[in-house]
Amino acid sequence: MTSGPDLIIPTGKRKGRNPSLASLHRALSEHEKRQAHPEAVDQTHADFATLRPSTRHD
Repeated sequence: MTSGPDLIIPTGKRKGRNPSLASLHRALSEHEKRQAHPEAVDQTHADFATLRPSTRHD
């Protein structure tokens, strides 16, 4: 039996560690929702962009 590459958290408090079972479940669930409702994701991104203050100082 061969094992695949380890899953490693790239950033944050748990950087360099393996994700918990709950984190994996949450990530898979969020991915499923994005696949099922891409229009909702696009709308949420658009809404967030309008609410977010500009960080540009031009």
